[in-house]
This record gives sequence, structure tokens and C-alpha cells, in this order.
Amino acid sequence: MKFGIDSKNGKLNLGKISISMPKSRYGRITAGSLLIVGGVLGFLPILGFWMLPLGVIVLSHDLHIVRRGRRRVTIWWARRKGSPVPVKDLQPIQQKDHQAPGQQ
Repeated sequence: MKFGIDSKNGKLNLGKISISMPKSRYGRITAGSLLIVGGVLGFLPILGFWMLPLGVIVLSHDLHIVRRGRRRVTIWWARRKGSPVPVKDLQPIQQKDHQAPGQQ
């Protein structure tokens, strides 16, 4: 199952479901922000808490800060469940030991 925005056709993939997304960056940021605001108001009728993760997925396509946080949560969740973590998700957040110049 695939989750996220497909770069080839610009659709949001939620497993087997595909939803068309705006092609402009500002349109996607607006849609993602509105989904998150609607998710925060999830206790009201019509709106729901399901909108929060959907908004994060949409925003993570364009905003690197959101993408980094989503990857960290994905890796944490996979480790918590005991399932293997894909190598591509590990690479961006691995910390390398850096030494100051002249120190051994």
C-alpha cells in the first residue's frame, strides 16, 4: 500500500484510493492547512480527526519540516510495531558522529 502524493500524476494515494490534488504548490499548502484546521475542529459535526493525518501527508509533499516530522513518526511507529523500517526512510535522519578538526 502506498501513501502520499504520486509525483507522476499528482494524485494523493491512500492505499487503493487516489484523490486528485492541486498542481500548484500554494494550492496544496492551502488544502493541507485547511485539512489540519478541520482536523483540530474534529469534535464538530462533519469535520473529523481523520483530517489531521491527511493534512500532514499533503503538506509533507511541499514543506520539508513537515516531511521530516512525518518520516520520524513513521519510523517510530514501525519500530514500535516491530516491522522492518525501509532503508530510504532511515537515511535522512541518521546522525553521523562528527569530530571537530584536530580532535581524534
